[in-house]
Amino acid sequence: MRVSLLTLRTAISAAFLISLSLVTIVSADDADTSTQPNQRLSRTITRAVLSEAQSEGVGALVRRSIGRPELRNHDPFLMLDEFLVDKNGGFPDHPHRGFETVTYMLEGQFRHENFAGHSGVIGPGDVQWMTAGRGIVHSEMPVFPTDGDEEDQEGGGERALTRAHGLQLWINLPKEHKMCDPQYQELLDVQIPRSEPQQGVVIKVIAGESHGVVSKVYTRTPTMFLDFTMEPHQVVEQDLPTSYTGFIYMLSGKTHIGGGGEGAGEEQFVGEAHHTLTFSSSEGDARVMVRIETKEEGARFVFIAGQPLNEPIVQHGPFVMNTHEEIYETFYDFRNAVNGFERANQWRSSAN
Repeated sequence: MRVSLLTLRTAISAAFLISLSLVTIVSADDADTSTQPNQRLSRTITRAVLSEAQSEGVGALVRRSIGRPELRNHDPFLMLDEFLVDKNGGFPDHPHRGFETVTYMLEGQFRHENFAGHSGVIGPGDVQWMTAGRGIVHSEMPVFPTDGDEEDQEGGGERALTRAHGLQLWINLPKEHKMCDPQYQELLDVQIPRSEPQQGVVIKVIAGESHGVVSKVYTRTPTMFLDFTMEPHQVVEQDLPTSYTGFIYMLSGKTHIGGGGEGAGEEQFVGEAHHTLTFSSSEGDARVMVRIETKEEGARFVFIAGQPLNEPIVQHGPFVMNTHEEIYETFYDFRNAVNGFERANQWRSSAN
């Protein structure tokens, strides 16, 4: 989708010319909060940043998390947007190269089309994991009923008019995969596994593993993408590899992160809606999990973590490579419809 996406090819050319697990879950009331000699320590929160709504694409409102100036390139993650699109908005034809986009729908439907002939619709709870690789041009537009269908809205039918609301995550690809062939992995909500360790806690495992439940998604860059729904008075200790960086993006409610309960000697950090909370390092092998607690208020949030690539990042809008020379080559390929962009000159989506 974005990062100042000007979807017209002429605009992109002009821009080029001027710049080169295993979760332990217990009820908070039952948690043993005494300090133990070998007590596991939680990673803490190093930064909390509020994502304010801004205009993006055509008629879309976006809350940018990763990718804003305070949180640029949280390796291996390039961007996370919470988007809200009405029937007049969307993200028409635009290119990508060098990374993956993950679109996770919360409400409504989005139609995806690309210049290779792939198209489909994802709805609430569905996910599309797109590997742009060497090049893709696609569109992402909301799907709404025609005027003739709107009379059924009050009946609550499947096609009732609603906003298109979701998340899009950009994940960098390692150098050896940046020029791979494009690929799609699409899962309906019912195909995404859940961990339900106890009543009141649901963990949707979009990528990676949680509480012994493993996602079906193949990740070229090792990644965890978990959707947590917690009722009040719960405690979660989510394990993650010590080498991973990560963050929580709060969708609703309130969480208390870190610490270990009374007597643990560490303060908790409060996370609220639309805030991005970045994790501290593991400090060697000492901090192998993140402790998350709800008190009087429940919460919904995504927990995202991954293996840093530790490679140079050169980004120009929808193109992410390792060197400036590779960015020059990408613009050349796109303008001349070669080396992965062969169909770019002839193709137009149905949105245009």
